[in-house]
Amino acid sequence: MVALIALAPGAPLDAGCAATEAIPAGHKVAIRPIAPGEPVLKYGQVIGIATRPIAAGAHVHVQNLGMGAHKQDHGFGSAAGALPAPHAPASFQGFHRPSGRVGTRNYVGILTSVNCAGSVARFIAEEAERQGWLADYPNVDGIVPIVHGTGCGMSGKGEGYETLFRTIAGYGHNPNFGAILMVGLGCEVMQIPDLIDRRALKDSARFRYMTIQQTGGTRATVDKGVAILRELAAEADRATRRTAPASALVMGMQCGGSDGYSGITANPALGIASDLLVAQGGISILSETSEIYGAEHLLTRRADPETGRKLIDLIEWWEDYTARNFGEMDNNPSPGNKRGGLTTILEKSLGAVAKGGSAPLSAVYRYGEPIDRPGFVFMDSPGYDPCSVTGQVASGANLIAFTTGRGSVSGYRPVPCIKIASNPDLWRRMEPDMDVDCGAILSGATLQEKGHEIFDLMLAVASGAPTKSEAQGFGAVEFVPWQIGAVM
Repeated sequence: MVALIALAPGAPLDAGCAATEAIPAGHKVAIRPIAPGEPVLKYGQVIGIATRPIAAGAHVHVQNLGMGAHKQDHGFGSAAGALPAPHAPASFQGFHRPSGRVGTRNYVGILTSVNCAGSVARFIAEEAERQGWLADYPNVDGIVPIVHGTGCGMSGKGEGYETLFRTIAGYGHNPNFGAILMVGLGCEVMQIPDLIDRRALKDSARFRYMTIQQTGGTRATVDKGVAILRELAAEADRATRRTAPASALVMGMQCGGSDGYSGITANPALGIASDLLVAQGGISILSETSEIYGAEHLLTRRADPETGRKLIDLIEWWEDYTARNFGEMDNNPSPGNKRGGLTTILEKSLGAVAKGGSAPLSAVYRYGEPIDRPGFVFMDSPGYDPCSVTGQVASGANLIAFTTGRGSVSGYRPVPCIKIASNPDLWRRMEPDMDVDCGAILSGATLQEKGHEIFDLMLAVASGAPTKSEAQGFGAVEFVPWQIGAVM
């Protein structure tokens, strides 16, 4: 019944038998015969049902393992327990905002209310950079145009509108922006006055707005926008890094391009770093609701009944959402995940949940909803990484930690992203994109050692150390709001 990870093709097994066929690295091998219909375990949990007889030593994968029934004992609160107190308070050097929050970067942003303003927003940023005056403001990290594909052709009310509204307004409040210019077309569904009035984006020193139609067209908007940006940059430049407690960190956790090693190396190591942050009074955010499916009981057991019920409500919403869109929850894992050794969504989810460490689950939030309490929390999102991170940044994340087994390349300005490799082959092939080698766990490093290494790197990055993604210039195209509802 139990499946193990093979470290190399044909590797001998600790359980007293040997692989009877070549087993790719990171894939599963049966340590005893498994009958059709019998559950298969990994991590001590069911990851699926045998669809045909599986001999001891055989490769366990898509050819003989299926999803099976999905039923879990939620056990609300049965495994909740407080984390041990930290040995000493931790701190970083950040940008303190009037809101009381602390930024890990100090960008000037150009937000757009609609796709129709996207090119003009980029024209403004390009012209400002061409003029070269940004060098006069050394405390400003750069200009970030936030461009997306929606904002019109949608209903002006309901779930889709409110989700986009939270996302754009959340970016407007993210502490990694020292100042923001918002640009709209003028006639779109997502109206700038609605954003300003409902989410109090009214600090004239740090927040300005304009529409292309009222300003006089493209050229006039670019000229006026560049002049406004220079004023905003001067205001943002007044901020300097000062000591802040680790409790001011809000870390969004992601996994993308996962493999069979992710759940035993990178993800649990990040879980230890998450616990270290939560113990300091900070916030860590787990998301990707479609990628905790089958492992949600491990979270509800760490939550009080009300919080746990909110999580189950999300799972049930996703079951309905996928069904009415002619999908199913086991459409995930992706082809790359399967080549890396993952077979069912149950297996993938069990590894993904390991990012959440062992802290109690203190709250559940909608996509892009402001996070208003410390601790380990969950934010609803799709499993699509750019979309999920976009929601976390909108919810207030000022740092992202991203585990990968196949090799993900991305960045999420204005928020730095730490990339964590799950296996040594990935580290060797893509070290210029990776910040932490958790593949070393397979050759003797401990989860605790790597968890502390990730936590120490979090503090360094929050204090200004560039990540590999930042050094390569990522972050210009990864703003991907969750688009729900009809495009009209």
